[in-house]
Amino acid sequence: MRIALFITCVNDLMYPDTGKAVVSILERLGHTVDFPAAQTCCGQMHANSGYRAEAMPMVRGFVDTFRDYDAVVAPSGSCVAMVRDSYPRLALGDSDLESGVAKVAPRTYELAELLVDVLGVTDLGAVFPHTVTYHPTCHGLRMLRLGDKPLALLRAVRGLELRELSGAEECCGFGGTFALKNSGVSSAMLADKCGAVDDTGAEYVVAADNSCLTHIGGGLSRRATSTAKPIHYAEILASTGSTS
Repeated sequence: MRIALFITCVNDLMYPDTGKAVVSILERLGHTVDFPAAQTCCGQMHANSGYRAEAMPMVRGFVDTFRDYDAVVAPSGSCVAMVRDSYPRLALGDSDLESGVAKVAPRTYELAELLVDVLGVTDLGAVFPHTVTYHPTCHGLRMLRLGDKPLALLRAVRGLELRELSGAEECCGFGGTFALKNSGVSSAMLADKCGAVDDTGAEYVVAADNSCLTHIGGGLSRRATSTAKPIHYAEILASTGSTS
């Protein structure tokens, strides 16, 4: 397949190793991965904050940039959910854009969807000899309905011990601008999530969204008893040995 990597803003600016891991995984499976330089933000922050008009150039840009690929993959459940769930509604009334979104959005996948549902792969030959707990992020859980796809991929990793996270399906409290507008509630939710991570005793907490992992990692770093490190699951799937 000819696959395009949609890196997303957070990964591009803060976590480039996650994008590199996605490319490594797909090339290992024999696929061609392109990185279209014209890609920009998907417009999620703008649309979610009520700035529909400001989001529309990004919607059109996404469609124009990715329309010719067999598949588009992003290491972010929230950005993929924006494309698949919000783009069709934002495009209403513009027939050309509606047509473009109808073509691109169904072929835009979160990594686990592409690997498990499209490529039919769970065992990537990864090696990661560490204890891990998995946090299912809200967009992946509720909008993409990833289910146990990321877990199936993690369970196939050699040397990895997966530990169950209590209250796993509860939000970590990030929610993009929610964490800024409702900081008190967000902090309380974060404290609960960090406590649950600590209770597992795992070395790493993993998720499908680095934005949520940034939030959780920040909370863990301020707890004297916390030792778990945040890591995107794509980096585990790309690993062929130990990490520090």
